[in-house]
Amino acid sequence: MNTRKGEMHWIIPDGFIPPLSSGEQLSHESICILNLNEHEAKLSISIYFEDRKPIEKIPVTVQGKRSNHLRTSSLELNGDSIPVGVPYSIEVESDIPIIVQYSRLDSTQSQLALMSTMGYPLK
Repeated sequence: MNTRKGEMHWIIPDGFIPPLSSGEQLSHESICILNLNEHEAKLSISIYFEDRKPIEKIPVTVQGKRSNHLRTSSLELNGDSIPVGVPYSIEVESDIPIIVQYSRLDSTQSQLALMSTMGYPLK
């Protein structure tokens, strides 16, 4: 019986932080990470763009038996961060198996739109 809970390599091909928001709710995106293991997970997150060099190997730690919702707008490495209004893709690598989900709240219109999808696990 396979007791492995998660994968160690995940891809999220569609990222986009809208440059405008309406009302009080700001548009944002999150990488939702669940670590079902007893030990902390050491992650490396890379951001890829269409027209510029990637931001590679952003370190993130998720404690054991915890979840972490990382706003993509907070990801930074050496002063580089994800600009708003620019398409991007995400690669999440971990030293132990984790679960990765991606969520976007789009408030560019008064009717909020929430989208959530599982990342694509690589084996």
